[in-house]
Amino acid sequence: MGILEGKRILVTGVLTDQSIAFHVARLAQEEGAHVVLTSFGRALSLTRRTASRLPSEAPVIELDVTSSEDLDALAARVREHLDGLDGVLHSIGFAPESALGGRFLDTPWPDVSTALEVSAYSLKSLAVASRPLLARGSSLVGLDFDATVAWPTYDWMGVAKAALESTARYLARDLGPAGIRVNLVAAGPIRTMAAKSIPGFEDFETVWQTRAPLGWDLDDPGPAARACVALMSDWFPATTGEIVHVDGGVHSQGA
Repeated sequence: MGILEGKRILVTGVLTDQSIAFHVARLAQEEGAHVVLTSFGRALSLTRRTASRLPSEAPVIELDVTSSEDLDALAARVREHLDGLDGVLHSIGFAPESALGGRFLDTPWPDVSTALEVSAYSLKSLAVASRPLLARGSSLVGLDFDATVAWPTYDWMGVAKAALESTARYLARDLGPAGIRVNLVAAGPIRTMAAKSIPGFEDFETVWQTRAPLGWDLDDPGPAARACVALMSDWFPATTGEIVHVDGGVHSQGA
């Protein structure tokens, strides 16, 4: 039996089979879980094609985390495939072009607002929309990137990740009495489609190639995916509000 045997898992953010979210879905299935994916808009067809590459093709439901209609309909859409949820993966982030690439001082508020809503506030939105499906012992896991320092070119996405971390702590406080755990996995950089959209991503590569005590494989989403699956299992029953670093140890090292 796998560590997610019989569990029901909702996974957001699957675009290609390079994404961390895809590997979470794959590992979850291999560990015995029933998985449903979300996507929306033009990405729906891409997510459906990618879903066919999983060990068992997963259904894909529509969810735009900035749409109140989609959020209100989430529970009903999930129930078309599963009778509840034991785990939810938040793998959602976006910042307009002006919010990245070294233009921090010039980014207008509407673009900052978009980055914060999609990348941080959406964790709360997803938690509330999923709440009717989550039983005691369930787990919400989000994908993070270390927000304790300022990174080259990351700019307002770094601010959004800091907001994500704070949001997770408050959710852990408010959902804890219902037995729902909320944790983040702060992964090192992976060459995903999302990463390729970050100007100057090669600067991140250099940091990890030179400073990770354990080394770091930029093409391997596996370690981060395993951490997410572990946090959605019953092996961390008393862990919430935590940020688990899966970055080869870079976060622990000085300059």
